[in-house]
Amino acid sequence: MSSRTAIPCMLIRGGTSKGAYFLASDLPSSREERDALLLSIMGSPHPDQIDGIGGGHPLRSKVAIVARSTQPGVDVDFLFAQVVVDKPLVDTSPNCGNILSGVGPFAVERGLVQARDGTTTVRVRTLNTGTVAELVVSTPGGAATYQGEARIDGVPGTSAPILVNFMDVAGSVCGVLLPTGHASDTIEGIRVTCIDNGMPVVVIPAGSVGRTGYESVAELNSDAELKARLEAVRRAAGPSMGLGDVSEAVIPKLSLIAPPKAGGSVSTRNFIPRTCHTVVLQLFESNNGCMR
Repeated sequence: MSSRTAIPCMLIRGGTSKGAYFLASDLPSSREERDALLLSIMGSPHPDQIDGIGGGHPLRSKVAIVARSTQPGVDVDFLFAQVVVDKPLVDTSPNCGNILSGVGPFAVERGLVQARDGTTTVRVRTLNTGTVAELVVSTPGGAATYQGEARIDGVPGTSAPILVNFMDVAGSVCGVLLPTGHASDTIEGIRVTCIDNGMPVVVIPAGSVGRTGYESVAELNSDAELKARLEAVRRAAGPSMGLGDVSEAVIPKLSLIAPPKAGGSVSTRNFIPRTCHTVVLQLFESNNGCMR
């Protein structure tokens, strides 16, 4: 039997994702060694990640690497890693708001931040993009709590809320909000919007690819013709967004939009980037014209 090294790890669900959270000091400093270790820990490449702690789905194959920050006014640094399920690939180019939300309680639990009674604000710098966010964590009695009444789509039951204030998200990866310089572009014969507001995304009207946008997750994931067409759009959009060859990257992601049926201004189906997200989002427009 080969020797094994025990590495402290916390499994935390943040938003609609679940990830493995590590202190940076517990992982190899070499990126090559670190990525090989993360692939082994998560069980990639294998569709079920049967020999690791990954869940066989992009939403359950994520990693947070956290350290006390040396930047003034920032508590912790956070590196997000998307461990690809069926390929030996660890992508640290994008951010992930879901996994970011779990950094707050992790920082409290691991002693990187001293909790206050009531709520504790944790300022986090995301190393992937250089952006900073404030996380407001429930800490009654000076300890992180996970019990609460907050409810989100795609997750059963309720939990303690974590408020995430993004400080500077526009152009976080591509450098500008509209990376192509246009509000709309025609790519692969489809009129789309390429935007980077925290995450590079190609927004596609569902009707332009012959879909309603209300197909089930199972239908969309089994629709080989649609997924091939979307991937062609994604790969063509990559260079236009300044991302280069994105064939082996998880960004840009894709969002099919459709008219709302259950309130809001627009409904979305999101691909991350080749698997449909389980959550349908209804976006609402506030009085100042911003989507929320």
